[in-house]
Amino acid sequence: MYSVNDTVVYGSNGVCVITAIEKRDFSGENVEYYILQPVINPKNTFYVPTANSVLTNKLKKIYSRKEIDSLISSMSGKSCLWIDDALKRKEIYRKIIENGNRNELLGMIKTLYQKNTELLQQRRKLYSTDEKFLRDAENILYNEFAYSLNISRDEVSDYIKKHI
Repeated sequence: MYSVNDTVVYGSNGVCVITAIEKRDFSGENVEYYILQPVINPKNTFYVPTANSVLTNKLKKIYSRKEIDSLISSMSGKSCLWIDDALKRKEIYRKIIENGNRNELLGMIKTLYQKNTELLQQRRKLYSTDEKFLRDAENILYNEFAYSLNISRDEVSDYIKKHI
């Protein structure tokens, strides 16, 4: 269970603060909700039913600097696994984005960076679908890292490179 003022990552919606836990009646039934306010776009509000495990499983405590550093250092020795079958790759990447597992997100980013580098040497580029998955993964992970590390989002890539 989370508390008011906890900072969390909510699926692909990014870093949010739990501003309240209240009962609301949206559909003729009084249900308790976590009320989330995104850090990047505070005009938005998300209502997550506290009893809905599918949605509450998308809530994750924000990583600390130590946890981020540990995650980054664990990536340095890992090799990347490119999936040649575009449909299979799309399905796997979609699930990674949906699940929001930071280890998988960082691995996907690393794989797409390496593949992009290979393709650029051949005067080619990533498929637009792969570029979109890369942007989505970066948005999820980099916004959390920037918030936790108290740096700008633009500095996250350099931070990761320094700590690998």
